[in-house]
Amino acid sequence: MKSGTCKRAATSIVAVLLMAAAPSAATAGSLAGSKGDVRYPINIPVGTTGGCGKIYAAYVAAAGHSAFAATPIVPANEYFICGVKLNAPSQKAAEELALKSCQASKSKYKVTVAGACSLAASK
Repeated sequence: MKSGTCKRAATSIVAVLLMAAAPSAATAGSLAGSKGDVRYPINIPVGTTGGCGKIYAAYVAAAGHSAFAATPIVPANEYFICGVKLNAPSQKAAEELALKSCQASKSKYKVTVAGACSLAASK
């Protein structure tokens, strides 16, 4: 009789420990909500048109390795261009692809006054 009681108690304890450990294990692998390694402050001016604000929000929300690249964001400057890569296989791959995305956007819009694309943040 005692053996059965001990087994049930041990099973209950193990179950409680597993339930307590599960949420922390799930969040440990996610990068969602993290700004990652920020190379320079990203302050998108109020009233900015275009998708860079939404793209940056998607970067922060991404759960995997991601990167955000942009030309200098200066409120006095009329233009800035950005690029992003979300949920890449590695941080390095995300950085390379975000820079390519920014450079492709710069070529597409033929903006020469925006400055060079650089990596703003990656995770």
